[in-house]
Amino acid sequence: MKKFTVVGLGEVLWDLLPSGKQVGGAPANFAYMSSLLGNTGIVASRVGPDALGTALGAKLRELGLEVKYLQHDPGHQTGIVEVDSDENNQPRYQIAENVSWDFLEWTPAWRQLAEQADAVCFGSLAQRATNSRETIYHFLRAMRKHAVRIFDVNLRQQFYSADVFITSAELAHIVKMNHEELPVVMRLLGGPVGDELAAANWLRQQFALKIVCLTRGDHGSILISENGMDVHQGFALKPLDTVGAGDAFTAGLVHHYLRGSSLAAMNEAANRMGAWVASQRGATPAGNESVLTLARAGAHD
Repeated sequence: MKKFTVVGLGEVLWDLLPSGKQVGGAPANFAYMSSLLGNTGIVASRVGPDALGTALGAKLRELGLEVKYLQHDPGHQTGIVEVDSDENNQPRYQIAENVSWDFLEWTPAWRQLAEQADAVCFGSLAQRATNSRETIYHFLRAMRKHAVRIFDVNLRQQFYSADVFITSAELAHIVKMNHEELPVVMRLLGGPVGDELAAANWLRQQFALKIVCLTRGDHGSILISENGMDVHQGFALKPLDTVGAGDAFTAGLVHHYLRGSSLAAMNEAANRMGAWVASQRGATPAGNESVLTLARAGAHD
């Protein structure tokens, strides 16, 4: 199976869960899941000059990820997030501010990475600070024309705006969000509210997107492209810990997109990966080869 270079760009941090400390941040989770599927997963982020930063780098290496693009900030602490769950077992986040990943730098090494990447996944959270936001845009604009750019919307606390969404969507080929984020985004942009399909089609047309992906938790997802639509009902399971499930979903989607698979194959793999992670403890469980084999099925190299 051909390997693609897949980059998670943005925040890397420690999730402080009731059960203990876990490596986190959507870009890191996405890169790890991409590597399990057989790609070269790379984290492009920044840690601080503290014990947490040292431990984070060591943990990413332990997970088999390339960390030479992990920047080291001399003056800002490594990011942390306090995580607990609401009454529906959905994660709630309290995210520390003014931390190392708020100060991503556009460097020659990152330019080289951007020019060789086959795919990059970036979100809205890492754009809360001006420095990191501009660095992310430099990275996206430096990528090759055929490389795929995925904007994984992650509305956290007050860290989002219409301007961030618009610029990100204009630079992306794929936009992914969940069913709770969709109406918030529509109100920000003045799009249709109340009809999911109308809203997703509006986004696709407004920003000339290849795919709009709408996730519905354990009720599956919808993929909409210019040429059609695919609806997946999801997999029945009892979730143990949903942190990172959306990032695993994105990794499955991108894995098949890079290989020219159908919308149905993308949707099946994405839902399978997301459901598996939701049934595990933490966002970066050890690989399950039977799950991964099924998730890879249907790809065309």
